[in-house]
Amino acid sequence: MNIDGSSRGSTSLCGCGVVIRDHQGRLIYAFSVGLGPGTNNIVPRRNAVALMLSSIIFSQADYRSNALAQPSVGLREYLDTFDGYSFNYPSNWIKVRGAGADIFFRDPFVLDENLSMEISSPSSSTYKSVEDLGPPKAAAEKVLKQYLTEFMSTRIGVRREADILTTSSRVADDGRVYYQVEVNIKSYASSNELAVMPQERKTRLEWDRRYLSVLGVENNQLYELRLQTPENVFLEEENDLRQVMDSFRVFKLSA
Repeated sequence: MNIDGSSRGSTSLCGCGVVIRDHQGRLIYAFSVGLGPGTNNIVPRRNAVALMLSSIIFSQADYRSNALAQPSVGLREYLDTFDGYSFNYPSNWIKVRGAGADIFFRDPFVLDENLSMEISSPSSSTYKSVEDLGPPKAAAEKVLKQYLTEFMSTRIGVRREADILTTSSRVADDGRVYYQVEVNIKSYASSNELAVMPQERKTRLEWDRRYLSVLGVENNQLYELRLQTPENVFLEEENDLRQVMDSFRVFKLSA
């Protein structure tokens, strides 16, 4: 048993023999080690060590495969009674302070995967409904434009490609209309920014990300829940991320 409570493969000496078991206690191999001439079932020391190392490697691989097969970590609710919104987020994500958004969570392992909340200024907002943005397609174009503005770069040879993937409108169980927008943005950069000739600046893909936004209106303000994830990670976690999107709600603040 390890300090984290997990149990892995083990190798033990029993008299003049060695017994090798996996992390579940199942017998992998048992043999005797000869101590001198005339001993039966002699196994050279080099072979014994090789077998012992093999048992550890296989048991570790089995342990890792079991860990990867664990079910989803589940979702946890975040409720902001001061600003008037709530959503569910993956329970293993961590809160990051000082990120510039009203709230910011990120995956502790995939650093490019995160969630944030943007709220329009109460002093300059007069929204009555998310439909004030126009149809979902028009709202998506505004969302994409905002993303590209934020990702502007002064580096030589940087190029961004962006596409609106889907737009939709839904009425949630609170009776409010929400817009959902999905865009893909790819960033390309030159491998030789200081090259004089354009043909010497070979471009490479820096990152390829999916951005998902949910828009809602309440308290005369526009709320935007943002999710960012690498495209290859999105394919694996799409179900959880869509549950996060569907969970987003805004509510009226008491006077």
